[in-house]
Amino acid sequence: MPTFSLRTNPVKAAPIDAQSEDASQAFPSFRERPPWIGRDLQTLRNFLRGDPGELLGGERLLLAMPDGDKLAARLDRPIKQNVIYFKRVERDACEKPVSAFSHRALVVLVHGLAGCESSHDTVATARHLVSEGWSVLRLNLRGSEPSRPTSTGRYHAGRTEDLEAALRALPRELALHGIILVGHSLGGNLVLKFMGEAYYDLPVLAAAAISTPLDLAGSCARMMERRNLPYHRHMLRAMKLEALAESAALTSVERATIAAARNVYEFDNNFVAPHFGYRDALDYYEANRSGRFLAGIKTPTLIVHALDDPWIPSACYTTIDWARLPMIETALTPNGGHLGFHGVGSATPWHDRVTALWLSKQAAVRLH
Repeated sequence: MPTFSLRTNPVKAAPIDAQSEDASQAFPSFRERPPWIGRDLQTLRNFLRGDPGELLGGERLLLAMPDGDKLAARLDRPIKQNVIYFKRVERDACEKPVSAFSHRALVVLVHGLAGCESSHDTVATARHLVSEGWSVLRLNLRGSEPSRPTSTGRYHAGRTEDLEAALRALPRELALHGIILVGHSLGGNLVLKFMGEAYYDLPVLAAAAISTPLDLAGSCARMMERRNLPYHRHMLRAMKLEALAESAALTSVERATIAAARNVYEFDNNFVAPHFGYRDALDYYEANRSGRFLAGIKTPTLIVHALDDPWIPSACYTTIDWARLPMIETALTPNGGHLGFHGVGSATPWHDRVTALWLSKQAAVRLH
């Protein structure tokens, strides 16, 4: 059973601290930080503010897939006391002794759609977790920019066999104390599906998913709504650029199909689904939506989501009876946008602070 409750009443969409005494004691409440008020500014803040500043150092790993492809990953470890962790850091974070965290599990962080290790939200999460003493490996899925030189294939929303292969390919010493999975957006869908399949003999101790589209068909429809036209154009352009990379193993027909796609649904229906053996987009969405795998999760898992997410219908979350899923804890807020959570009281996104606190609780329980 999870060690403490974050669960709120998602239908009422009340703030976490207003609904749960345990949560109010364990976590800061979330209130939007001006000027980032509203779902869209919360979502767009990462794009508007630009590069967050990469961590210093880092190690490059290439993780072999069974078919010969290799996935690129970046590993960042906590640095010993009195050494700067990264470019932008609070002074006291540099003074934490590394010995306090020497036996922690490895965090494997999975990016979202058309993202990679250098995506703003991915870097921000890695930065915060490293500052809290975790080693973080940012995994680049097939087709994402860092993995292109060593892979010709492509990822999709539920290609968990690649995640399994990547975890098995980790150097033994990295996984010696276990693995924790953290996924953002579509990466969260991959992580939750993987956890729900629950048949892997791997030392995965816990997982967290943030701003995850539990219903892929519903999220696709929401993305194509008129109000989301700017988001949709941006994402479709990024998906096409990623899919049409020179290294991608595609036929000329597939390349033409990708270029001709007028929306995300056509991209998935005409290219992704047939490329991976699905009948159509709806078949692909249903087979890979993480919502249908939640009941199979047997390991402590945290789900963080804002019910005003402009890309994901709130019904994906409000229609689930979370009480029937004892291994899942939810941190649902009425506000925060998509991978936003820019709140009062800290420049660190609220979802990163919640994730780090929850992981520390899990680590403390294991030590005792």
